[in-house]
This record gives sequence, structure tokens and C-alpha cells, in this order.
Amino acid sequence: MDILRSILPVLMALGVSLMIDAQMRRRGLLPPNFRAVAAAGESVARRVAFLRTAALTLLAFVFWLGVFAPIGQADDGTAPLPTELAVPDLFALHVVLVVTLALWYLLAFGGAPGATTRWVSQFGLGGDGIAREIGIGVVAGIAGWFAVIGLLLLVALVVYLLGGEEALPAQPPPVITLVVALPIAVRVGLSLSAGIVEELFFRGFLQPRCGVALSTILFVLAHLSYEQPFLLIGVSLLSVLFAALVLWRQNIWAAMTAHTVFDAIQLLFVIPNAIRILEREEEGLVASVLVVLSRL
Repeated sequence: MDILRSILPVLMALGVSLMIDAQMRRRGLLPPNFRAVAAAGESVARRVAFLRTAALTLLAFVFWLGVFAPIGQADDGTAPLPTELAVPDLFALHVVLVVTLALWYLLAFGGAPGATTRWVSQFGLGGDGIAREIGIGVVAGIAGWFAVIGLLLLVALVVYLLGGEEALPAQPPPVITLVVALPIAVRVGLSLSAGIVEELFFRGFLQPRCGVALSTILFVLAHLSYEQPFLLIGVSLLSVLFAALVLWRQNIWAAMTAHTVFDAIQLLFVIPNAIRILEREEEGLVASVLVVLSRL
């Protein structure tokens, strides 16, 4: 079982990387450094194979680290408790994603004609009227919050009616203790980091290359927290909302803004106030609803 926990995440990460590579080829998005012309010669073919293999390995590593390895570590006692994480740890994966995008771009476009002008469009940062896109994102972020909270409350009510109070979560996730204790500046920084970096990776990079379905599944898995089904429901709805914004606006500015706004509402207002009320309301339906709200 321990071997399976170790090997399976690696195989899944490699499989997803190969799927993305195949999808890029199928969609005509294979970058210039990954394309070999038959008449170019053996040395060029070797160079292309090396760059493509390096890029696939890079993606497999980040998928293993940020998506599949945490699944393999679930409930085995090796993953650190959220309350034991230092503040820099909260931003560590975002740093890895940024470095991954930079290295992938260098491997895929470095040295190609016009490479220095392509990075904006490659990651969905093009388009005119950025201020308008940010405004749309603010509205979408607020509307998305009401939609997600409404859905979660509806699900919680159905669960309560079917299974009673015992079927609902009894307490917030351990990470909430850490989050509510963070300084406001750190919470704002975390909201910005998540909104910008995660949208840049999952919607700006992945979505055009592998489609909405796979990029959404990976986004949800990257946020998966065991014994928190309400989190899974909320993150899934949010991912669909962000993906739809990208398809509609043909850039990621609105999605980045909506993501940032949603996280800021949760981290600055909803979670701290829910915890304060929960400290006074120790049991009952109200307490269960507050726990549900704190789990997103």
C-alpha cells in the first residue's frame, strides 16, 4: 500500500502531462521548439526531443507536487498539519507554479522568432480594456460568492433534512485556525497570489491547451481536502465560473479578478466572522451552517 501511495501519484502526473502534450498537438498549439521538421536533420530532432521531454518532465513534477502527491499522503501521517505551516508555506506552491510557467515558456519558445513578444498572448494576458475586464471580474467575483454560498447552504439544508445534524461537519478545518490569525496584509497577499497565479496556470496556461474539463478537474484536485465535501462542491462551481469567464472574455483578467475578490471576501470577512459567531454558537443547525461557510 505504501508503494502504491508513492508510485500512483507519479504515474498519474506523467499521464496528465502526456495528455496535455497530445492535446496541444491536436489543437495545433504545439510551440515552435517542440516541432521537428523531417528535413531539419538529426541534431535538430534530438534538440526538439530533449526540449519536449524536459517540458513534459517539468509539468509532471508540478502536477505531482501540487495535485497528486497530497492525495497519496492523505491520512498516512506524513503530511504536515495545516496549523503547523509557516506563512511562507502558504505561498510556496504559487512560487513553484510561476517558476514552472517561466521555465516551460523558455523551453517551448526560447530562441524562436518573436518569442519575446508572445508570452502575453500565450498566457491569456492580452486584450484591450484591461480596466473593463477587471470591473467585470469584480462583479463576477461578488456574484460568484453569492452563487457558491447559496449552493452550499442549499446542499447543507438537504443533508440536514436527510441525515440530521450529525451528517453535517461538526467543526471548521484545522487550517481555519491559521487563516483567521493571519495579519490582514498576509490575507490580502494570499488572495492576490491565489487569484493571479492559479488563474495564470490553470486558465491561462492549461485551459487553452487541454480544455475546460481537464483543467477544471486538476484545479479541483489541487484544492481537494479530505473529509470536506462542501469544499469540493464550492471549488468545482468556482472553477466552472472562472473557465466560463475566460471563454467569454478571451483573456484571464476577469477570471483573475473574480478569483481574487472571492478569496478576499472569504479571508477578510466571512471566515473571521463565522469563527467568532461559532465560538458563541457551539451546536445546532446555525453552527453547522457556519462550519460549512468556513470550509470554502
